[in-house]
Amino acid sequence: MDRYYFDVRDSDENIRDEEGYELPSLEAVQREAVLSLADGSRDVAERAIGSLTELAIDVRDESGPVMQVTFSFHLFHTN
Repeated sequence: MDRYYFDVRDSDENIRDEEGYELPSLEAVQREAVLSLADGSRDVAERAIGSLTELAIDVRDESGPVMQVTFSFHLFHTN
């Protein structure tokens, strides 16, 4: 199994994954990235009132970037 690192990026900070996860396939990597993004989106939504906020998971392995999963949230009132 290969080791993959899930770096988290949003408008306020970048968090580099130093430990990573050993996963058996790119499908498993994608699933982990999407689930991690879904967990983080709750925090982003709470801070996003009146602004556009983005959250991204940048996945890399020892040789470099593998995939990026992003979430954008914009809450606005129509009144």
